[in-house]
Amino acid sequence: MSKKVFVGGISWNTDNEGLREAFERFGEVVDAKVITDRETGRSRGFGFVTFAEADAASQAIAEMDGQSLDGRTVKVNEAQDKPRDNRGGGPRGGGNRW
Repeated sequence: MSKKVFVGGISWNTDNEGLREAFERFGEVVDAKVITDRETGRSRGFGFVTFAEADAASQAIAEMDGQSLDGRTVKVNEAQDKPRDNRGGGPRGGGNRW
């Protein structure tokens, strides 16, 4: 079962491939994505790595949290699902208020 980890504090110079390479030693990386600003395309300083196996993700968290990646100390932990906005439709998110 795949598992996603959050990687925070990454260098502005780290790209998707560099992120993947840094974590491949722990197991099969399904996806590695540096999150970028929509307008500027510049890194927002964090990303996500998805591993094919949960054990590989756990090992990556244990070994990479607090370590240096491209000259920056990174924070690595289990990714949390973003809470869903249940307000519903409409451009203002008004939804079912009544």
